[in-house]
Amino acid sequence: MLSVKVVVLCFVALGMISAGAARAANPVVVIETSLGTIKVELYEDKAPGTVKNFLAYVDDKHYDGLVFHRVIEGFMVQGGGMEPGGKPRPTKDPIKNEAANGLSNIRGTIAMARTSAADSATSQFYINTVDNTMLDKKEEGIGYCVFGRVIEGMDVVDKIEKVEKKPVPRGKPSEPKADVVIKSVRRAEAKK
Repeated sequence: MLSVKVVVLCFVALGMISAGAARAANPVVVIETSLGTIKVELYEDKAPGTVKNFLAYVDDKHYDGLVFHRVIEGFMVQGGGMEPGGKPRPTKDPIKNEAANGLSNIRGTIAMARTSAADSATSQFYINTVDNTMLDKKEEGIGYCVFGRVIEGMDVVDKIEKVEKKPVPRGKPSEPKADVVIKSVRRAEAKK
């Protein structure tokens, strides 16, 4: 009788393992920039609305030809909304902030940029170049929604972070002197 239970449990365990493997992997996008390629895994399970929004912009080729317009050394690189010369590209409606998803703004994660309003993110994103946990959702406060992480090309992100910036009268310069162009953002081909 015991051996029958063991066999049944083995089949149940194998079925669960097979079902887990059959589940679709997280979506991956490839960001081609003028300084190299960045591959990003998107956490659809943790930030479903944010990933859906980001992928809609990807599928619409919204990011093609935009620039990383805000680059702060020791903090992050931001793009997804500005054309060369600082002209904003029109966006869709803002989305709900999913910053309470348990993900943290640590080095290599991608998150949505927004205004001071909680639910104001549209197309702009940033990649953390250091741990920026002060941007996480706290009991008091809003937070910035992390929705993925760089899985290849963090060296390219580091190159973007180090580009020469335009001088400013005060504060930290953040606008690159020469455009860092987002040539394209595409869904990665699924491995067969």
